[in-house]
Amino acid sequence: MLSDNQVVATIPVRDTNRAKSFYHDTLGLTPLQDRPGVTTYRSGGFTLLVYESEQAGTNKATAATWMTSDVDGVVKDLKSRGVAFERYDDLPGLAMKGDIHTDSAGQMKVAWFKDPDGNLLSIVNA
Repeated sequence: MLSDNQVVATIPVRDTNRAKSFYHDTLGLTPLQDRPGVTTYRSGGFTLLVYESEQAGTNKATAATWMTSDVDGVVKDLKSRGVAFERYDDLPGLAMKGDIHTDSAGQMKVAWFKDPDGNLLSIVNA
């Protein structure tokens, strides 16, 4: 029923102006539409909807993941923009290499970071 319809990542934030600074200026996403309390961004061929909510930052799991062929390059670029990366030392089968979690073969790479409201975001190799 839904398999033919586009799905959109939806992220709650407390302050849309602060979120605009992060998602546009820091992450480099292009705003598609901006109206009071809601901004949508284009990322690849997909849409990210950021909306104002008092429930912002309450999810303890990853809210959105970007697939890339250059995890190292994206992490380096985001670090230069002030993004701090999360460190999870207890993930089975993964070890830290700088700010990136990787498997022993180096085939899987993933890095997690948070937006200003504490929403957990990640970058993973495609």
